[in-house]
Formats: sequence, structure tokens, C-alpha cells
Amino acid sequence: MVFMSEVLCIVAEMKVGAPRKICGWVIFQVLLLHLLQSVHSQRSQNKLNITKPGQNISALTVQLSGVDQDKVVIDNGIIQVTFSSPQGSITGIRYNGIDNVLDDEVDYRRRGYWDVAWYDRERNSKLTSELEGTRFEIITENEEQVEISFTRTWTISKGGSMVPLNVDKRYIIRTGVSGIYMYAILERLEGWPDVDMDQIRMVFKLNHTKFDFMAISDDRQRSMPSMADRNHAKPLAYKEAVLLTNPRNPMFKGEVDDKYMYSMEDKDNNVHGWISSDPPVGFWMITPSDEFRLGGPIKQDLTSHAGPITLSMFMSTHYAGKEMRMGYRNGEPWKKVFGPVLAYLNSVSHNASTLHLWRDAKRQMAAEVQSWPYDFVDSEDYPLSHQRGRIQGQFYIKDRSNIYGKFAFIGLAPVGEAGSWQTESKGYQFWTKADRKGRFVIENVRTGDYSLYAWCIGFIGDYKYEQNITITP
Repeated sequence: MVFMSEVLCIVAEMKVGAPRKICGWVIFQVLLLHLLQSVHSQRSQNKLNITKPGQNISALTVQLSGVDQDKVVIDNGIIQVTFSSPQGSITGIRYNGIDNVLDDEVDYRRRGYWDVAWYDRERNSKLTSELEGTRFEIITENEEQVEISFTRTWTISKGGSMVPLNVDKRYIIRTGVSGIYMYAILERLEGWPDVDMDQIRMVFKLNHTKFDFMAISDDRQRSMPSMADRNHAKPLAYKEAVLLTNPRNPMFKGEVDDKYMYSMEDKDNNVHGWISSDPPVGFWMITPSDEFRLGGPIKQDLTSHAGPITLSMFMSTHYAGKEMRMGYRNGEPWKKVFGPVLAYLNSVSHNASTLHLWRDAKRQMAAEVQSWPYDFVDSEDYPLSHQRGRIQGQFYIKDRSNIYGKFAFIGLAPVGEAGSWQTESKGYQFWTKADRKGRFVIENVRTGDYSLYAWCIGFIGDYKYEQNITITP
């Protein structure tokens, strides 16, 4: 049940962003809903988890089973996850008979970790820094879930040795869910030094003796060369591209391997990962919302690649260049929540096809999307459903007559000029696709000021509604 304090109906003309004048004018008809209050229903556990055969969900609870000077262990009866403390890297995941799904042969702090690529303007140097914590805290601990936090506070004494950000990395493990929810709150305070950031991501380096098959879409799935194959390959034009000359599996000989071959537009990048055949286990990165990504729905970025490595790319300059940098000048403050995303694990019996793991991962992804925004995240910086708003309307293109904006992309992004959403790199964006008659609904929008943008296949131009839209709690 939703209570609305104000309903604003707008019918207005909107100019096409210069210099694209060929389409003339566009008409947006928008119904803007300011949401004050709603009944926030609790979601079922089964909605968030696909029960495996023989799994007794009712008998499982999540437990913080160990905390000492250098590690934290959480176990929910399905997975056991070990974190380094106070750094907050994921060092081990025990699941379905595999002692560690992650790569034991790499440094324990570089198995499941966050990092940022940034540019120190004072020292004219480009750096990549892991976002490691210096303090551990239990946020929530009950039979339903455990949420933990690893924080780090920046001070001027850190100088150029550390990216000027306050970091709060959060991990949530829930009863009955075979995965780890992960998000980070990054913040810079007013008056802090200038900085440019080119990339923020989370990286998982998987057990290379187990995972050898990668899937990023229904039609992009294959057995993959190993990192050892790449290390003995012939370098090509740039370091990421190699010619496989003497791979372990002769079927790869003569192939080019390059992580950019597996890039994908963000609107399609909801689930990807790896499969082990013995035992048959899948490891998947599920992204239930694009609101925290940058550059709009058609921004391309990396997914998974040879290693085996799985990424969650929150922002990058890939395929866009310096225009996508997050640049801060003159002490500009900033704060943003990246995630939550879900590292999801699944398994099937030995006599079942491992392709069932991909289908199950897609079903889980659909359940996570349906459950967004999550109702179990324990942070004031993450608004719940009843703290968000929605807009709905209809998009027309005015040519010789009004034409429905059929299947147009419609989005709310920070206030700017027509098309500016493509290089916007600091705020949140919310996109949808109109129906055959140009009708659209954008739900679960965070509070703030936005411009309403659109583009439509078959028509030249980036469109922007002439009035700003404010979503209030």
C-alpha cells in the first residue's frame, strides 16, 4: 500500500540536445510520484535462495564462528567464509567439499578483495591501492544473518600513500543463502586533496585446479585457457592480449586470449562466472541493480576472464577514456554506496549436466533483481524501498506528427545537459525501457535532484526533459 502526498502531471516539450536538431522536438508526459510512506513487506527467505536437494533450510542458522587477531569466520551451514582482519579481504570460501573455492596459491589478501586505480595529482603518479580496513566491527548478528564491517579512515598524515577516501566494506551472510552479499561505502570529506579515480572494483581469484569453464551469457560460454597458458604465450599489441602457443589443452593452440573479449554492456551484465566440473560447482557474480554503476546502461566493462578471475566492476574508464574519470577538485565532498552485489555459489549432483548451474545462476539473479532494494541491509546510507520514489510517464517524439517513443531508453541521472549521463561518474543512475507506446516506469529511485534523459533507436539525438526532477523522502 502506497500513500502519495503529491501527484504532479507534466506535459511539456523538450528540445533535442544540440547539435542534433534533425528530430525537432520531443514531448515527455511524466507522472511524478513523491512517495512519503509505504508498507514495507518482509520478503521470504525462499525468494532469495534456490533450495538444493537434501538441504534442510529450517535446520540452518548463520553463525559468527570465530574472531581472532587476524581472521573472522562466518558459517551458515552451506558455506563457510574466512576474512582477513582487520583488512577485510575474503581469504577462503569452503563449499560443497571444496576446502577453498579461492586460489590458495596467491597472497591471502589478494583472493577476494576491493581495489581502486587512482591518480595522485600532487605527486603526478598513477597508483592502484587495495581498499583494506584497519578496524573490524560486527554490525548485525542474529539467526537470520551476520553483517560485518571493515573500515578505514583517511587522515592528512597518510599523504599520497593512500587514496583519500574513508572506506567501509560490508559483508552479509544470510541463513539459507549460498553466497556473500557485498557492498562498500566510500566517502571523501570537504577540504580533502584533489584526486582522480579511474577504476573501482572487486576481484575474486578462483581455485585454478577446479574452475575451467566460464559463462557470461547464454551464447558466450566456453572452456578457458589457464593463467599458466597465458604466462607462456606470445605477447601481442598490448599486455592483455596474448597468442596461445603451447597451452596445456591443445585445443587452445593458436587462439588469442584477451580479457576485453568478454566485455559486456552494463544493462546485460547481471550474472557471470565460472564452473568446476569436479565437483560440479558454480561461482557467480550477480549484480541486481545498475544504480551504482556509471555511464548509463550501454557503458561496457569487464566481466570474468582467464585466471580464473571474476570481477565486479563498479566504475572504470574502459571504452571511454579520461572523460569517465571521477575527478575531485577544490575539496569537493562525495559519498556513495557501491552494491550490494552477490557472490553466489551453487552445485548439482555428479551425474547432472553442469549447464544446470548456469540456468540456476540466472534464476537466482532474477530473484535478486525482484528483491531489490534489499530489506536486510543495515546501513543508513542504503535507503529501503519505502524511502525511495518512482516516476512514470510517456515519451513521444514530435516529427511530422507525434510518434510513440517505442522501446526508448529512459533514465534519471544527475542534473546535466542532454547526453551528459554517458560521462557522469559520481552519482546514481536509474534506467528503464519504454513499451511500444513510449510508456515507462522508473522505480526505487534514491532521493535527490535528477534530469530525465532519453534516446530512441531509429532517431538521432539525445533527449532531456527541460525541468529537473526532485525525489523526496
